Amino acid sequence: MNTGILVTGASGFIGQGLVRQLAGRDEALTGLDIRPPAQPTPGVGHEPGNICDGSFIDLVMRHRPRVVVHLASVVAAGGDPERDYAIDVVGTGNVVRACLAAGVSRLVVTSSGAAYGYHADNPQPLTETDPLRGNDDFPYSRHKRLVENLLAEARETHPALEQVVFRPCTVLGPGVRNQITAIFERPVVIGLAGSATPFSLISEADVIAALVRATEAASPAGVYNLAGDGTLSLAEIARRIGKPYLPLPPALLRGVLGLANQLTLTRLGPAQVNFLQYRPVLANDRLKGVFGYVPALSAAEAFDRYWQARAAA
Repeated sequence: MNTGILVTGASGFIGQGLVRQLAGRDEALTGLDIRPPAQPTPGVGHEPGNICDGSFIDLVMRHRPRVVVHLASVVAAGGDPERDYAIDVVGTGNVVRACLAAGVSRLVVTSSGAAYGYHADNPQPLTETDPLRGNDDFPYSRHKRLVENLLAEARETHPALEQVVFRPCTVLGPGVRNQITAIFERPVVIGLAGSATPFSLISEADVIAALVRATEAASPAGVYNLAGDGTLSLAEIARRIGKPYLPLPPALLRGVLGLANQLTLTRLGPAQVNFLQYRPVLANDRLKGVFGYVPALSAAEAFDRYWQARAAA
């Protein structure tokens, strides 16, 4: 019988926190990453490995874990699309094949709310039954949609491999630095005229707690949005942190990004304006009512915790 838990992307921000929470349990715990952990956790094995390599399947076969938690993915949008596709889509395919070959009982995956896409006609809030329309002109969103399609096919063809798929919104916590937090770091918070830009937010502690629950056999398999209660608009965020808010016309921002991209000043392009203009707002009713996890922090509380930690750093 398979035993133990294997975590891909174990040296990442969420991965390190998850490994610390899972350490010390009765099951063996192995973290896999192309990088060694910054601070090794006693009693936790580390496997240097790449989910895109053919040898990854052999590695999983050797460990034969009960659960694989798949966190290895591209976090920041706007990178190298071919590399990002290889990591997110090809890599996830390798993870699924490895789980099937090794007889893994449960696969836990962090997808993204970006899989729904950034569209003017998105329902607010989005539920797990709404269509996945990740934008073709936004590689990050498109890749998340393709990953989810791949996982859905595996659920149909291999139902014995249980899946828990989380679609997190924007994750905030102490030390988080990404293209979202860069919006808050500027002297002026720039938004879009005519758009409230509501952000669904969740703390990294809630993400980790939900992942821990997902490794437990008694927790229900399924697909779940991962978001705290409520939202915060960019204007509200600006007020909370005492910064001016400047809403720009979307056409102007598209033009500026297009020019900056041509001049190689940024990897972002005009398509990323949709990223602000049509934020996916995620319903968390299924997370609370079916999966049985109630986020400890609301969107506002998650933001305040993140910002206070930043100010104290």
